[in-house]
Amino acid sequence: MALIVAILLAFFVLPSPWGAVAVLLAAVWEVGEAWFMIRWTQRRRAQVGSEALIGRTAKVVVVCAPRGQVAVNGERWQALCPAGANVGDTVVIQAIEGLVLQVEPVAAQVA
Repeated sequence: MALIVAILLAFFVLPSPWGAVAVLLAAVWEVGEAWFMIRWTQRRRAQVGSEALIGRTAKVVVVCAPRGQVAVNGERWQALCPAGANVGDTVVIQAIEGLVLQVEPVAAQVA
């Protein structure tokens, strides 16, 4: 877009040397913007699948003694917490076996 505006300015508004400068600067701007967008989109890999949940926190919605349920990103998952956790506790997802998350209370993680 900047290149089109610069070309129009060069032809209709700006005097001879400044028109070329405006077109050159706009071309550099467009190339830099394209390079930045390509680099930024390549660095941000999508995290998909249940493996992306490991290390994230969840809230207990059904008492885990040792089995219960946790909520992660608005989704309910079956959970296994050998240490036990009450409703409202925050837990960290340690592993996944099938559709069951193995979790550990945050307090146990810190200690």
